[in-house]
Amino acid sequence: MARYSDESKERVRAAVDFAEVVGARTELRRAGVNRLTGLCPFHDERTPSFGIDPVQKVFHCFGCGEGGDVFAFVMKTESLDFPSALEVLAERAGIELEREEEDPRDAQRRERQSRLYALLERTAAYYVRMLWESDEAADARAYLSDRGLEEGVLRQFRVGYAPSAWDRVLIGSQRAGFSVGELQASGLAQRNDRGQHYDRFRARLMFPLADLRGRVIGFGARALRENQQPKYLNSSEGEVYSKGRHVYAADIARAAAAKEGAVVLCEGYTDVIALHQAGVRGAVGSMGTALTDRQAGELASLAPSVVLCLDADKAGWEAMLRAEAALRAAASSHSRALDVRVAALPAGSDPADLVLTAGADAAKALIAGAIPFAKFRVERALASGDLGSPEGRERMLGEVAGVIRPLSVGLVRDDLVQLVADRLGMTSTLIAARLSEIAVARPVRPAPPRVVAGTGGAGAAFGDDDGPSAADEAARFGHSAPAALTHREQVERGFLALCLAFPDAGAVRLADESTTTLLAAPQHRRAADHLREHLTEPLAGLPSDDDAFARLMAEIVVRAAGASEAEKSELDRTILHLELEVLNERIGAAKQEGAGVLELSLERQSLLAKMRHLNR
Repeated sequence: MARYSDESKERVRAAVDFAEVVGARTELRRAGVNRLTGLCPFHDERTPSFGIDPVQKVFHCFGCGEGGDVFAFVMKTESLDFPSALEVLAERAGIELEREEEDPRDAQRRERQSRLYALLERTAAYYVRMLWESDEAADARAYLSDRGLEEGVLRQFRVGYAPSAWDRVLIGSQRAGFSVGELQASGLAQRNDRGQHYDRFRARLMFPLADLRGRVIGFGARALRENQQPKYLNSSEGEVYSKGRHVYAADIARAAAAKEGAVVLCEGYTDVIALHQAGVRGAVGSMGTALTDRQAGELASLAPSVVLCLDADKAGWEAMLRAEAALRAAASSHSRALDVRVAALPAGSDPADLVLTAGADAAKALIAGAIPFAKFRVERALASGDLGSPEGRERMLGEVAGVIRPLSVGLVRDDLVQLVADRLGMTSTLIAARLSEIAVARPVRPAPPRVVAGTGGAGAAFGDDDGPSAADEAARFGHSAPAALTHREQVERGFLALCLAFPDAGAVRLADESTTTLLAAPQHRRAADHLREHLTEPLAGLPSDDDAFARLMAEIVVRAAGASEAEKSELDRTILHLELEVLNERIGAAKQEGAGVLELSLERQSLLAKMRHLNR
């Protein structure tokens, strides 16, 4: 694994526009001097509980508890490890990373992989030239034109043509300094029984397959001749290409999918390209295979909603069932809420056919009208079931019960029950009762505790009752809510955030050791010690092996970023709150021991008087 210098990391951190990075995932609005807020990209919610500090480049969600710095955000949203996230951000910022001294074997592997990427990139460019400039590719151009695909979008996807000669790529690549071994490792050449090497792809339409960073890792190739087998041929498994690891065009679709909150899954290459040409920029392809766990995970990382737009035949229906199961498992393993929908195509058509025959507006309307997967399954069961006999209706009810039963109580479930009732000419009450008889009873899971923390400024210590809390929203959509903070913990975090928001006054308070001893939570005392030394740069000097502490500091920074000048007076009030908490604990302990509390009560009255004075 690559190890980059700390100086390189900090140059990337300084150069990245964090608001732009996060803004590609969720719409942000101003909510303080240095704070932007929006709907959390990590769990579904109706009211914003997610905030960032675009200056310090950290984020925190008060609903689901996710938090961290700019690198953590890219790692979580794009399912990357730290070196890959750093490389992605460095590319966007145009910064060359410096490596620390590395093992010679690691350097050799990195150099070899770099050469394979270069070879694949070079070959992709060659195939594009062949498609548009060679006479041999006339039939390929005609095929694409007949599919309604225009040159502009085909060039965007770098679609090309592999000539029919046996050794064009082999010879040209060797002349450019690449070895036969590298051609084999990249999947561009193969060897026959006599030990002779030749081009793997010949007389085929070529579709480059790329990773999320846009690097070509292999090719998908379509036959153009009637007797040419197989019809579709992919690169062989190798050092950079692994079948079932990526979805087609994710690198091109990722920005639009993040912005629109939905990624559209098709089957074939031309389906994806046709939808992009029609204006559906978040379309990707499964490349004609059953969706793998890795592909499902990549889809789940692209957007919170996946629209299945697969062929309208039996194979397409079975592919939808498998895809939904894989997506559900991927969302569960990554603790993400994922909305799976279906855009039902006309019978016997695929997305490319729809764009060609009905036009771009019809394709966009179909995607926009996608329905929840559960509703699609119920409608399909009603349409295909035998409703003319008691036995047929019973079978149909058993099938839809398996769909409706797992749904939580709400509008979607009620809508499906009503749909079945209308089709059978029965009341929804009767259908609900019948489905309950068929369904296996499920244990009722207690709702997670409500998070007291609001999404307000630095000193926010009490939740409001104007709507569902962030934890309620997280629970509703199946995301694990963070552990509820006690009132005392809320006040302590508010104090630390206010110290950071107003550093001159904060430095005085933190320098007074009697003040920091008021903090009950060990992690808060540790944060106070850290801020005492790093009040102007709160994220400097954080231990690299303590994610929990890094998330706590990110939360404190985000809270501080939301503070207004009017909250400056809250600092003294918060200290009095902490003193009152300590005094109440001492009074409680004294009562348990049977000791007198008169003196402590007088002290408490004095504190309350000071608080009333501040309030005035």
